[in-house]
Amino acid sequence: MRKIKSILLFLICIVGLAACGGRKEANADIYQVYYVSNTETKVEMHEHAMEGATVQEKLDELIECLSTTPEKLEYKAPLAMGFSLLDVSLEEERVQLNVNAAYKDMPPTTEVLVRAAIVRTLTQIPEISYVGITVEGEQLYDNLENPVGWMSADEFIDNNGSEINTYELVRVSLYFANETGDSLIATYREKYYSTNTPLERFVVEELIAGPSGQIAGVYPSVNPDTTIINVMTRDGICYVNLSESFLTVVNNVPTEISIYSIVNSLVELSTVNRVQILINGEVPPSFGSAVFERNLDMVTTLER
Repeated sequence: MRKIKSILLFLICIVGLAACGGRKEANADIYQVYYVSNTETKVEMHEHAMEGATVQEKLDELIECLSTTPEKLEYKAPLAMGFSLLDVSLEEERVQLNVNAAYKDMPPTTEVLVRAAIVRTLTQIPEISYVGITVEGEQLYDNLENPVGWMSADEFIDNNGSEINTYELVRVSLYFANETGDSLIATYREKYYSTNTPLERFVVEELIAGPSGQIAGVYPSVNPDTTIINVMTRDGICYVNLSESFLTVVNNVPTEISIYSIVNSLVELSTVNRVQILINGEVPPSFGSAVFERNLDMVTTLER
């Protein structure tokens, strides 16, 4: 009888570990699978112990998870939301998902969440950097009628590491440094961001991240080691509290250029008229003015 009980207990454990999203094994390769909430307003990730070894095996396993309704019924599987996945192709670092026409019936905000969940999940595989979606073999377009090409994880901002709220496509102005670091150049960036993140913070995050590399002739204007302590806007003044790394000059970009990189970028927003930059909660004496206004005198055009 003891042997029978032991065998039954062993089998129960095996079944539990084999299930998608099952318990975490010791030393398991843990991935995050993103699901859409029933309210279709956010995405939440759940741990999954990967069993596959090859890239194809891992891809198949994550596709199965994304297609399987989770035990937590307040969330939906992104690939089981009224449309069908027709086929999946893998070529080098790119994965193409081809879906049927029912995909277009989703509301725009839901469709963006579905894309975010799929891309965030699949690009965790080290060998996969981009995900594309086609509708019955045809180009996918977003709600603004812009073509949706290859997508990477960094196109979808994860605001707190555990939850992604509703995404919106935003176009912001970002002022980066020129090659010599003594002037600023205006650029534009379109990106989906979580509406749970203040747009002002998003702008500062993108400046710290630096140019995307798609525009030649522009260079980082803010020390990439800078961390954001807090960003908030009151009565038209945006208060940006940064770490002291901001004061360390990099790429021959003086602090004044870094300051107006942030100021000029933020005042492009309708909510911001002036900017106050603090370092660890205090205004450094070297800043001179506590509150900065737009300064276009140090802005130049990109030489062609």
